[in-house]
Amino acid sequence: MKKGYKALLEEANAEIETVPAEAAIAHHSGGCDGGRTVFVDLRDPRELEREGRIPGAFHCPRGMLEFWIDPESPYHKPLFAEDRRFLFYCGSGWRSALAAKTAQDMGLADVAHVGGGFSGWREAGGPTEAVPPRKG
Repeated sequence: MKKGYKALLEEANAEIETVPAEAAIAHHSGGCDGGRTVFVDLRDPRELEREGRIPGAFHCPRGMLEFWIDPESPYHKPLFAEDRRFLFYCGSGWRSALAAKTAQDMGLADVAHVGGGFSGWREAGGPTEAVPPRKG
């Protein structure tokens, strides 16, 4: 294998901002930036249904990120074209580190990820909300 996941994670973590779970919780609770920050949940829908999510988070399955960011994609989501801070998270912080690097490489200026992911968020006492099962 030319480059494994450990090397990819090491490269990503060297280039992106990691926000510790405690700081992310304080930021979420304090609303210190007037709602400019968007928490982006990259987990699979089954993970959301099973574990819940950070209240108010925007769900973007990891497999759709590049397509939702790119304004030329037929799947583009206008949220990613707004002047916002995007704080990515996943289950443990691996997918979100790679996603933050990808988003940064694609031109999003203000991106970071939650260190430890949703697990770290919960362990640090962060609020969660249930996600109802999808229909169909």
